[in-house]
Amino acid sequence: MKCKTVVLIFGFLLEMSLSFASGQGVPSPRGPFAKTWDEAYARMTPFQGVRQPGTDPSTLNGKVICGYQGWFLAEGDGSGAGWVHYGPHNFQPGVCTVDLWPDMSEASPEECYPTPFHFADGSTATLFSSYNAKTVNRHFKWMADYGIDGVFLQRFATELRSPDGYDHLNAILDNVRQGANANGRTWAVMYDLSGLQQGEIDSVVIEDWKRLVDRMQVTKDPSYQKQNGKPVVTIWGVGFNEDRKYTLDECAKLIDFLKNDPKYGGNCVMLGLPYGWREQNRDAVKDPKLHDVILKADIVSPWAVGRYHTIDQFDESFGDYPQADLAWCQQNKLDYMPVIFPGFRWHNLMKYRGESPPYADIDRLKGEFFKVQGEGLIAGGVNMLYVAMFDEIDEGTAIFKCTNNPPVGASDFGTFDGMPTDTYLRMAGEFSKELKTAGK
Repeated sequence: MKCKTVVLIFGFLLEMSLSFASGQGVPSPRGPFAKTWDEAYARMTPFQGVRQPGTDPSTLNGKVICGYQGWFLAEGDGSGAGWVHYGPHNFQPGVCTVDLWPDMSEASPEECYPTPFHFADGSTATLFSSYNAKTVNRHFKWMADYGIDGVFLQRFATELRSPDGYDHLNAILDNVRQGANANGRTWAVMYDLSGLQQGEIDSVVIEDWKRLVDRMQVTKDPSYQKQNGKPVVTIWGVGFNEDRKYTLDECAKLIDFLKNDPKYGGNCVMLGLPYGWREQNRDAVKDPKLHDVILKADIVSPWAVGRYHTIDQFDESFGDYPQADLAWCQQNKLDYMPVIFPGFRWHNLMKYRGESPPYADIDRLKGEFFKVQGEGLIAGGVNMLYVAMFDEIDEGTAIFKCTNNPPVGASDFGTFDGMPTDTYLRMAGEFSKELKTAGK
């Protein structure tokens, strides 16, 4: 029996070593997504580790914070969900939803999940899974290496409706807080309300925040981002003119809860708003209640992605939007956190949907488009920046390392135009240094 056990163990280790050598990503020890609410709730536990020294979590002033999707899943990652946010279950050349291909050269073999795609030399192209804690930690190490302060973790409210979706988001939250603490970065929850129906802010979002506080004790996490001594919670999707089913009154109730509830309140609330929020034009609803709702919050963050397509358009709108927004916020004693983005590309997702992109690509101009936004806003007096996004390869706004030599074949991928794969990480880190210097 002992000999048989030794042989089995040796065989298992040999199989694992061979899979690593071929780039066969391994399943997460967490196992498949929860199938019941009881199972999902049982997995919600407080952070147990120790925070490493790093960026100061007590303030947003002087910080560059990136949006972090964390929604990428891969076949073989242990979640049981297959390919998620890379494409549908029949993910293959010509059937995918991402426009940039991550640079996997630094990933360990156990992080590299093989795909049906191939590079020009015939080798198999691999992808990462956000379900793999080692990969998320690597992302936070990059943030630390380049001086990026932390992330707003996207918590997609529609996924909170089912136990498997709920457990998915909690698994990513686990990985993010581990990565943030291990690398001295910060993180905070950003609720994306997109897709919610009327009444669900109360039944879905408010109930979720209670569980995050009670079961995961997120606001006690030593890396959780604060502002003015209060944990930051962002509500993204307030006041857009897209026929959203939830109301401004519901948004106001959520803000009141997060700020004033005797047990679950005491938070600093940031609102992700339409670009035309102040004048109630462009992408914003025209409703006098909108400003009343905004004045209940603490931080204003207008969504800039796609609102200008060129450097000239950014420059032309600077006085009418970010500069006037900042003045309004200062007058009303609100913090202002504008959004910058490196470019935009939406070919493969639109092709999969059988639609045409709503507008043309927004050219990165080898980093110049990103640079002009960051430096212009800092020179204009802002003291914090939100970068969209760290890992958003579906819409081609990612700043993390992406390859200039993507797979070939039926799907058309963008690149960083031959620039080093760390170009945008380095630039975001420079913005952080400039903000901290300007604040002294």
